[in-house]
Amino acid sequence: MVDLQGKQVAFLVANEGVEQVELTEPWNAVTRAGGRPVLIAPKAGTVQAFNHLDKGYTFTASAAVRDANIADYVGLVLPGGVANPDQLRTDSDAVGLVKAFVENGKPVAVICHGPWTMVEADVVRDRMLTSWPSLQTDIRNAGGTWVDRQVQVCKEGPNVIVSSRKPDDLDAFNAAFVDEFARSAAHIAA
Repeated sequence: MVDLQGKQVAFLVANEGVEQVELTEPWNAVTRAGGRPVLIAPKAGTVQAFNHLDKGYTFTASAAVRDANIADYVGLVLPGGVANPDQLRTDSDAVGLVKAFVENGKPVAVICHGPWTMVEADVVRDRMLTSWPSLQTDIRNAGGTWVDRQVQVCKEGPNVIVSSRKPDDLDAFNAAFVDEFARSAAHIAA
């Protein structure tokens, strides 16, 4: 059994535009593994999720990006949705938070359009990841290697990056990132 017992996992999203299933399914995976997911957004408060182009549920971000301390979290999840990472990559605090997770060796899980924020943070150089296919040129232009796989785990760098392409990949994505986050948490505790 993969165990995140009591460990907090950061979920970084924009206040509007996150793909709902790419937030809720990984969130539930963290909860099932005993972890505590924490929703972080540029502004604490309401987050409007979407089901593709239709409004979905609203969620509450308990912390603003500028108040987040990476020491409180075992890892970072970056859900997709087209508008979500497009907004995050224009927020210097959000970009800085992503960069800090990577530079401090903490694992990051990213799906669909989520890598746009990582590209902006300049943390995909010499890394191998997957994404929604339309991001492959952006990833390559940022010095990364793009692959078309259900899930890609890149351990070549200062941290582990787990990436997936789309909602259809969520089962594999969730299993892979929860395993890597639990491994990282166990290593830190040792």
